[in-house]
Amino acid sequence: MVEIVGQQSGADIVERLGKIKSRDAIEDVFRKYMDGEHYSRIASISNGDVRQKIANAIALCRPCSVFINRGTEADRQFIRELALKKSEEASLAMKNHTIHYDLAQEQGRIVDRTYYIVDEWEDVSSLAQRMNRETALKEVKTNLAGIMEDMTMIIGFYMRGPVGAPVSNPAIEITSSAYVAHSAEILYRNAYEDFDDEVKRAGHFFTNIHSEGLNRPEDLPDARVLMDRHYRTTYSFKCTYAGNTLLLKKGNHRFAVDKAVYEGNGKELAEHMFITGINGPSGRVTWCAGAAPSGCGKTTTAMAGSHFVGDDLAQMWIAKDGTIRSVNPECGIFGIVEDVNWEGDPMLMENLRKPGAEVIWSNVLVDDNGVPHWTGNGEELPESGINFQGRWHKGMKEESGKPVPVSHPNARCTIASSFLGNYSEEAENPKGVLTRIFTYSGRDSDTMPPLWVAKNSDQGVVLGACIVSAATATEVGATGVKRAPWANAPFIPGSLGDYMEAQFSFFGNPDIALEHKPVMAGLNYFLTHKARGGDSDKLLGEKKDVKVWLAWLERFAHGDVSYIETPIGYIPVYDDLKTLFSEIIYKQYPEALYEKQFSLYVDNIVKRLELQIDAYSKESGIPDKLFDVLKSQMDELLQLKDVKGAVVSPFDM
Repeated sequence: MVEIVGQQSGADIVERLGKIKSRDAIEDVFRKYMDGEHYSRIASISNGDVRQKIANAIALCRPCSVFINRGTEADRQFIRELALKKSEEASLAMKNHTIHYDLAQEQGRIVDRTYYIVDEWEDVSSLAQRMNRETALKEVKTNLAGIMEDMTMIIGFYMRGPVGAPVSNPAIEITSSAYVAHSAEILYRNAYEDFDDEVKRAGHFFTNIHSEGLNRPEDLPDARVLMDRHYRTTYSFKCTYAGNTLLLKKGNHRFAVDKAVYEGNGKELAEHMFITGINGPSGRVTWCAGAAPSGCGKTTTAMAGSHFVGDDLAQMWIAKDGTIRSVNPECGIFGIVEDVNWEGDPMLMENLRKPGAEVIWSNVLVDDNGVPHWTGNGEELPESGINFQGRWHKGMKEESGKPVPVSHPNARCTIASSFLGNYSEEAENPKGVLTRIFTYSGRDSDTMPPLWVAKNSDQGVVLGACIVSAATATEVGATGVKRAPWANAPFIPGSLGDYMEAQFSFFGNPDIALEHKPVMAGLNYFLTHKARGGDSDKLLGEKKDVKVWLAWLERFAHGDVSYIETPIGYIPVYDDLKTLFSEIIYKQYPEALYEKQFSLYVDNIVKRLELQIDAYSKESGIPDKLFDVLKSQMDELLQLKDVKGAVVSPFDM
């Protein structure tokens, strides 16, 4: 529980509303709502705090029955069948594939209705919303009290990370949604047998309480995602999109961030990052973690590596041997499918188009034969079908005249990582993977080159702090270009200053061995022809080029390539890239393309630096290191401009 010295948080809302405190009262609730089978199952969970939390959730929501999910195949099958029976999912033509549709008005995270539950004295991130504890109590009481009266409550016990990993967090998922429970079984490790031991090891657990309500559009204004960081409990109601309901995911990621910042002592981080292993010469494997806002290529980059661990979240720590170690809290992917195709994502497509894997689709088009289709799949589209907004046909338009897309831009597939062709068994190693490379990227169409490396860890931290990205469909109502610090900003509960200080402390920690110092780099896949003198919005490169950028970073980490020093960091020399393009993806890489991609457009970069300085100047508690790095880079860029002009070719540096 996060506390500040001299301050005390208010009551635990679910305990106050459930009013279950004694051991006898807990047993009474369990006997009342569980049959003999499930009462015997809950008996295997002996931790008193866990049992009390569950009893209070039951007393609050008042389900007609309670199902304790042990993660067995029989239990998973019950959940699958319940999802179909409730019409939360429907079967598709391919075995073990189902479709789930969210409400048309809820196709992403409801950031405008997501709040931290706070006490009056408490500070939260300036990029987040706060709700007074008493107000939140009234919201929870009004909306969750008795909400499951005609439903089955499903309770699952999970680990966010491999069992036994020092940064893995135990979590309880309590929901009336079979779709949410089904998704949890694919994306997380059911740890029913180990839960007591893991709670004892970690000294805490997360709790998630969700009910979908009646799933009516008119209820969406009252939908809420509420997070109580003091009691590490989330509440969610009247919503259907997994980012708002599967609270094990981003809800618990927020708690993991809090824990790392305020209890990690500069040796732990919780990041919005993929984890992948990159093959190098002579059988060498170098592990990379990378941050990008949702919808900006994390899954594509993770799949570009040869050894897949994760595509979205990472927990990392500094081990006793001086290495940085990373684990994936998840064991599956909840991936955006727009533009997923055979050319760019062959291993994922293998599972989406051929039998074998269990897949939950969401918000794609399903044709009359029960086959899913989506925008950018590179295949011939059907004439008609059902998609996220109802019946669809080719040429269909909204009232405004705008075409209705085949699938929603945030349409997803949910699949276990173990089905992927490049899946690595290291994903379940509680010791984590030794991580040398950290990348930061966003949708930047006109400013930064495809690849640059920070000169030191302080510059690397600032690089992460200064991600700028075009808005994506993962957030309802988001538009334009905006700052996206570390691609983690929506999930930082405390102040940005505290989070940034934790980043400086971690990556600059003297306990990291010299030979394992992190390589911190920027990636940008979204540079356009128009930004470099052309007249097209087409990308200046291809999706598969990311394999080359990662290969160059792998070799840079081991001193195997040359580089050019610039004010923003180190960039590749042409000859190394030309060789890697030929060896890695069998592609010609013209010198003219290299010059377009890696020339510095000084005025554009300076404007971005000014944007960051101005924005962070309005924040309290931002470390001076950030401003020192940004101002130093700006001075160097302006000096370079005086000598070389506003556009500086890499051949002139």
